[in-house]
Amino acid sequence: MCATPYTKELPRALYRAEQVRELDRIAIQEFAIPGAALMARAGSRAFRFMRQRWPDLSEILVVCGMGNNGGDGYVVARLARQAGLQVRVLQLGDARQLKGDASTMAEAWSALGQSIESFEGSIGNPDLIVDAMLGTGLEREVAGQWASVIEQINRHRATVFAIDIPSGLHADSGRIMGCAIEAGATISFIGLKQGMFTGRGPDCCGEIVFDALEVPEPVYARQPPAARRIDWKNRSEHLTTRRRSAHKGDFGHLLVIAGDQGYPGAARLAAEAAARSGAGRVTLATHPAHAPYINLGRPELMSQGIIDEESLLRLLRGMNSLVLGPGLGRSAWGEMAYRLALDSGLPMVVDADGLYWLAQQPTHRDDWILTPHPGEASRLLGYDAQTVQNDRFAACEALRNRFGGVVVLKGAGTLIDEGAGGSPTLCSDGNPGMASAGSGDVLSGIIGGLVVQGHALRDAAELGVCLHAAAGDRAAMRGEIGMLAGDLLAELRPLLNPGLCDV
Repeated sequence: MCATPYTKELPRALYRAEQVRELDRIAIQEFAIPGAALMARAGSRAFRFMRQRWPDLSEILVVCGMGNNGGDGYVVARLARQAGLQVRVLQLGDARQLKGDASTMAEAWSALGQSIESFEGSIGNPDLIVDAMLGTGLEREVAGQWASVIEQINRHRATVFAIDIPSGLHADSGRIMGCAIEAGATISFIGLKQGMFTGRGPDCCGEIVFDALEVPEPVYARQPPAARRIDWKNRSEHLTTRRRSAHKGDFGHLLVIAGDQGYPGAARLAAEAAARSGAGRVTLATHPAHAPYINLGRPELMSQGIIDEESLLRLLRGMNSLVLGPGLGRSAWGEMAYRLALDSGLPMVVDADGLYWLAQQPTHRDDWILTPHPGEASRLLGYDAQTVQNDRFAACEALRNRFGGVVVLKGAGTLIDEGAGGSPTLCSDGNPGMASAGSGDVLSGIIGGLVVQGHALRDAAELGVCLHAAAGDRAAMRGEIGMLAGDLLAELRPLLNPGLCDV
């Protein structure tokens, strides 16, 4: 799982909390690894990372809960005190009620002559706060004293280091359970929790590191991951070089149906993104009001004004696949284009207003990729966007069950789900600078450009999401604030041609 602790290369496997507990049980009961040994390793690895990450610490505060997470905190506290740091331990709940290995670790701390203080609102002035309050089993909203403590910690100037998962974050969904710790770094043990990488997980976790605690590989063979993490480094390995005899016909002809009157920008972004992703030819079927000039800055795009059904039908006959929806609008023109696109029988990427029309006229098919953001997903599913965000994995599965094909649920930790017995994937690249108008249009164009080149739908979705995110990360090197969707276009070519155009 993790040969060297604290490397940036995190495992690909993601688990639900119950799965990690089962891995823990298998390791203890069937592989004879004592629970106390795992807890001691967890605390030791957390302390080691803490010293590497913050080498100038002189005083830390460890806030412990009543479960095994609190036991990990007591190990950190003991090792820190033995290393000469000033350490305070604040206990939430009655320390006399601690059980099992957590009680043993608390006793080892007390054996050093150190006190356990009850939390009475005094955080003091530590350099670092260690969050060892609530672990992965949280299923209720955080309230009362626990909520008050979390809010006080978040207001404090000190950085927070979370043990296993930030307290208050739901391990499976990435939902904040009333309130949650906002950590500068989190160390996760045995298995990465899927909720750390989507929803509010990235906000709460900060930098994520992992340690398998020397749990042997055969343990993991007993528990298939709930999801898998992907990124550009992982997906780009599937790219192949082109034959020297290749011609444009080898890489497909894509039709982008987009851009009702007043929305030429979305159409242009999607079409150019498709071309920059390697499509052999890209034709843009758009409203006749702006068809003559929409490609002035990119003459390689073929722009056609769609006046009536017959003009669109003529274009559809010569195409290999479609992108449907960016700026499509909600007028009769957009509905006509949507209906004819679905009747064409071509594989397609459906985004933006294409998803609006799908919500009005629900249908199920296997030859499309749907790319909703949470608001569009809520319209498709019939409930509010916050419900989507509260459990993005469940929402993605519901979309796929209802509409078929491959679903790409956009957002922090974009999810891709095809069903067919496979687990969903989660892209961990990307940044907040991509939260700007037109970014989704670029994504739909990228994925469409990959589909038309012959990639299977799920492969195109995963490769496209990761390429889009990596382009965003490259563009963000010049700053996230003020980054535009069009800034991603220039980054696609060097990513698709590593070592050739990366200048």
